[in-house]
Amino acid sequence: MDEAISLLSKLISIPTVNPPGEKYQEFVEFAERFFKSLGMETEVLEVPKSEVAARCPECADYPRLILLARIGEPKIHFNGHYDVVPPGPLESWKVTRPFEPVYRDGRLYGRGAVDMKGGLAAIMLAAERAVKAGLKNFEVSFVPDEEIGGETGAGYLARSGKVKAPWVIIAEGSGEDNVWIGHRGLVWFLVEVYGKQAHGSTPWLGLNAFEGAAYIAYRLREYAKEVSARVSKYEYDDPRAASPTVTIGGEVRGSVKTNVVPGYFAFSVDRRVIPEEDLEQVKREFIEFVERVAKELPHRVEVKVTNVSEAALIEPTHPLVEALSSSVEEVIGRKPRRTVCVGGLDARFFIKAGIPTVTYGPGPIGLAHAPDEYVEVRQVVNVAQVYFNLLKKLR
Repeated sequence: MDEAISLLSKLISIPTVNPPGEKYQEFVEFAERFFKSLGMETEVLEVPKSEVAARCPECADYPRLILLARIGEPKIHFNGHYDVVPPGPLESWKVTRPFEPVYRDGRLYGRGAVDMKGGLAAIMLAAERAVKAGLKNFEVSFVPDEEIGGETGAGYLARSGKVKAPWVIIAEGSGEDNVWIGHRGLVWFLVEVYGKQAHGSTPWLGLNAFEGAAYIAYRLREYAKEVSARVSKYEYDDPRAASPTVTIGGEVRGSVKTNVVPGYFAFSVDRRVIPEEDLEQVKREFIEFVERVAKELPHRVEVKVTNVSEAALIEPTHPLVEALSSSVEEVIGRKPRRTVCVGGLDARFFIKAGIPTVTYGPGPIGLAHAPDEYVEVRQVVNVAQVYFNLLKKLR
């Protein structure tokens, strides 16, 4: 327990805030020294600046580094991201300051504790124990940029061909009694409505784009009702996530003054996708729905796709899931749930590359991105033991 607290405290104290990507090199150098001290071979990949700039212009001058460590012929690949979200207002942190970790009542507090430096610590502890036991059958990767979509982190790694193991485990905070076999996907849309700007005292001279947008948004309730009738066959963290969801208006754009008839108004739509759905079909059906409604209006309407992330999943009976679940049961005394994550995970990149992947790491995940974020140290220790047990099975 003391070793876990000490190691995790060090990881949290390096403020790898993203965006823009601070202290990445310091973190990677620390982790590389750790794995080298175990006798593991290491390699550091730098993501090309052009790829970073295309995804996050403000991040372009901050190097994106991927750490790889390997020993022997790997049967399993452990992965985790080391970037963390900004801490937010300091006054909202009551237990400690974001990057000054504090241990209290079984919990270690600090930004990134559960998302996901607790998982990284579990990997490191398991690696140390495995090497001491003479196991030479695994590899590790620590990647950046999960918090800004993952394309310049796990995505780049998965496309690089550098992963040698046949299976991947991501140490994101699923909780010690839960294995994420996959996750939902998403398509983000921007519905843009064009009218004619005019003075507020003479609205008859204009065409109110907001009114057109409001009508489309109202009619989208029909679309949301239709797609929510679909139900996935898999188990989810929250049963309500087994159906697709539609969130309207998370982002809005429009006019600038009260006494102006808006000539332009736009709103976002966040469409969550279950694994059984096809992304291209999701795009088509949404755009076709809006286009049908738009024919009832005098406005010009355009729909743009602003973000896409695939759902990804391996079957709950896959040999990787079975082997990991058996190791979990040996440690915590009960079978873990096998669920689909409500949000998105880096697993999609590896699965798309043809590498079966599950996500399993210490929790509670509900504290991710929150003030006074913490991880239960007992779970860090237990997850490390699960990883070690799995490595023993695979030798």
